[in-house]
Amino acid sequence: MTAADTTTPAKLPPSTRHAPPSPPTGPDTPRRKRTAMGAAAIPWALLAPCLLILVLVLGYPLVRLVTLSFQKFGQSQLWGFQPAESVGFANFTNVLGDSEFWDVVVRTIVFAVGCVVFTMVIGMLIALLLQRVSGWMKTLINIVLVASWGMPIIVATTVFKWLFDSDYGIINALLSKLPGVEMIGHNWFASGPQGLAVIMLLVVWGAVPFVVITLGAGLTQVPKELEEAARLDGAGAWGVFRYVTLPILKPIIVMLTTLSVIWDMGVFPQVFVMRNGHPEAEFQLLTTYSYDRAFAVNDYAQGSAIALLTVVLLLGVVAVYMRQMLKIGEVE
Repeated sequence: MTAADTTTPAKLPPSTRHAPPSPPTGPDTPRRKRTAMGAAAIPWALLAPCLLILVLVLGYPLVRLVTLSFQKFGQSQLWGFQPAESVGFANFTNVLGDSEFWDVVVRTIVFAVGCVVFTMVIGMLIALLLQRVSGWMKTLINIVLVASWGMPIIVATTVFKWLFDSDYGIINALLSKLPGVEMIGHNWFASGPQGLAVIMLLVVWGAVPFVVITLGAGLTQVPKELEEAARLDGAGAWGVFRYVTLPILKPIIVMLTTLSVIWDMGVFPQVFVMRNGHPEAEFQLLTTYSYDRAFAVNDYAQGSAIALLTVVLLLGVVAVYMRQMLKIGEVE
């Protein structure tokens, strides 16, 4: 055997691989397509009742709101003495050109931001503290939180109204026990900032339980191994919270913050009941301002325009929320 014979590549047998079989085109193919379409239609069929209710409950009022905001609609039009007239963007021009409206917008934003910040901070602190107490104590606190969360808004507002009453309020009596403090007869609603601070406290009190329960559920998903590894690397309590707990809770925090902004910008009964149905100018928020324009001044068109502008502001908040959630999804 020569060297050439040893280097000649051996002939390999022809490949025995075959092309994948083509899908059958028999009578079962249409049946499979119908089965797939039926499976895809099941979720929509289950959602149909809910979607129908949303269209009936929210769809018509929203369409009516948009229609009224572009019309001249007062008491004469309400009672049918005069037909509604289309005025284009006149209502929006009048509202946006009114300095009082912008004062209300700024007041509403400051009020909502304050409520959200205090709600999230207090809720986070309580949720973290609940991780360090015994089981029976955690259960007891959760029962108290759920009870306070389930209290009707009107009842809670009435209680706070009594607590901060100028003559019989227990808050003034307790503060007067402090050295050098005399609060007997102090009227918390004599000025807008103090009165809104009381209403903000009421809103935070009602919103904290939901935040605590939600964050508490999220904290149970934080791996203990990561926290232990961070401590072994020399991280303190703040370092563990910042670099381990906070990133894991970020989607929940973004969701809670967005919902809190939407809820706090839509605060109405707390202000309305606390001011006996007639909020003064320094207590007006966008919701009460729209209500007064529509039902106190009987200018339903301008009230609708203010409400629609409020909806646009809230849609901006929702857009920011969706953008943040998409970013979180891309990172993950």
